[in-house]
Amino acid sequence: MLPSIFGESLFDDMFNEAFTPFFGGHDPLYGKRARNLMKADVRETDGAYELDIDLPGFKKEEINLKLDQGYLTIEAAKGLDKDDKDKEGRYIRRERYSGACSRSFYVGDSITQKDISAKFEDGILKIHLPKAAPQLPEQPNRILIE
Repeated sequence: MLPSIFGESLFDDMFNEAFTPFFGGHDPLYGKRARNLMKADVRETDGAYELDIDLPGFKKEEINLKLDQGYLTIEAAKGLDKDDKDKEGRYIRRERYSGACSRSFYVGDSITQKDISAKFEDGILKIHLPKAAPQLPEQPNRILIE
């Protein structure tokens, strides 16, 4: 991959080179799939939007979805304790890692919590959002004819 000042590759290469000595080539918290964290695919169907969000290494209990003022926010957090003990049970090394990530999508004010469904399977969070019906502006003093 060629370094690019406009793409991610230059930054990714610098980040990987800087942290490889500390983590031994991979992130201890997210593993080798850390680059794929929170990537999202959005599909539009006739009546809905389908979101697929990559959350490799997370469990369902570590993921939180909330809807607030028209914004759907996906948050994921996890921690890892690593203990190395000698034969007598004394600590040689003890480390703790924690991390969190989040993304927000504007889904509109007409979508409610009941309208949204989500499923977590094989490291992918699948979210179903119905499209809001277009609302025509009301015209004063006009009577609708059925």
